[in-house]
Amino acid sequence: MSMNETPASERVHIGFFGRRNAGKSSLVNAVTGQDLVIVSEIKGTTTDPVQKAMELLPLGPVVVIDTPGIDDEGVLGGLRVRKARQTLNKVDIAVLVIDALEGKKPVDDELISLFSEKNVPYIVVWNKCDLLSDGRPRLETEHEIAVSAQYKTNIGALKEKIAHSVRPGELTGRIVGDLLAPGDTVVLVVPIDKAAPKGRLILPQQQTIRDILEADAAALVVKEHELRNVLANLVRPPRMVITDSQVFAKVSADTPPDIPLTSFSILFARYKGFLVQAVNGVRALDSLEDGDTVLVCEGCTHHRQCDDIGTVKLPRWIRAYTGRRIEFAFTSGGEFPEDLSPYRMVIHCGACMIGCREINWRQRHAAQQQIPFTNYGITIAHLQGILERATALFPL
Repeated sequence: MSMNETPASERVHIGFFGRRNAGKSSLVNAVTGQDLVIVSEIKGTTTDPVQKAMELLPLGPVVVIDTPGIDDEGVLGGLRVRKARQTLNKVDIAVLVIDALEGKKPVDDELISLFSEKNVPYIVVWNKCDLLSDGRPRLETEHEIAVSAQYKTNIGALKEKIAHSVRPGELTGRIVGDLLAPGDTVVLVVPIDKAAPKGRLILPQQQTIRDILEADAAALVVKEHELRNVLANLVRPPRMVITDSQVFAKVSADTPPDIPLTSFSILFARYKGFLVQAVNGVRALDSLEDGDTVLVCEGCTHHRQCDDIGTVKLPRWIRAYTGRRIEFAFTSGGEFPEDLSPYRMVIHCGACMIGCREINWRQRHAAQQQIPFTNYGITIAHLQGILERATALFPL
């Protein structure tokens, strides 16, 4: 991830849905002005959701997602339909593509009901209108528009309609900047070890530094072994210390009690809108029993190191803390179970790589099944007895 690129988690996600051969892929190519997906007369050419991060005027940075036909058949077809439906958990707006020659079918109405159920804004696009004898279908609601993907008819109007239909996101707007005043100093503790990406900082660190600068404050970045010396040499104490959760214990010991302390992961729980739920959810650790299974979720896929935080360190720390024989299950990337009943609790990563809508859906999905939900940073702070200190900055 270049520091000049807008992260996918910060982009507007636009999902294209509909039946096979409605012209979804052709419409995606027309809207983006690029041949992003293969177009064919053969039904079911798109077999998995295809997504592309790009700039799309007048919206700006977006992620465009083309999904398989919602009417796909057979065992594989059922899996594709499930993936298409899962895509709805991450999109900010849905575009339902209907073949104007065939008209609306029951499965299209089912999708519209699903959009409404998930509170996703949507647009109904009647495609292939160039093939109609009267030139266009009768549009019944403000959600609808008639286009021809082949001849690019009304594509500009569709893009304008998409832009005006996107609701403001649920993000707080600031990671930490709203807690700062111009001239403040923030010390960021960033371990550089074998798990750190070569030659760069990870995304939460990049975004936090940018937000600090936006607040006209200063960001001072140090490794954990330099923190004590740096704090001792500052003319005045920093406004706060923000640390990578993996070195929480050492950083807490080296940071005087009068200096506020938190972690990148906790800041991102607040930024994504589920801090209160995560703090409440972490208490489930204290009631785990032998044989309970904890689901550990990564929002992205990455090469796991030999001492990986999610699959190695957290299980080790939790077993030591509880003294119980706890089992662990793991997911990564776009995978998140529909049925959470096998799990006693869910511990999620900081969710820097997935959007606000998706992480909040995951949290609400767990809440609906009465499964406690928390994240890495809050879990680590709780295990090390410093959660109260690490969340004191935020009125819970």
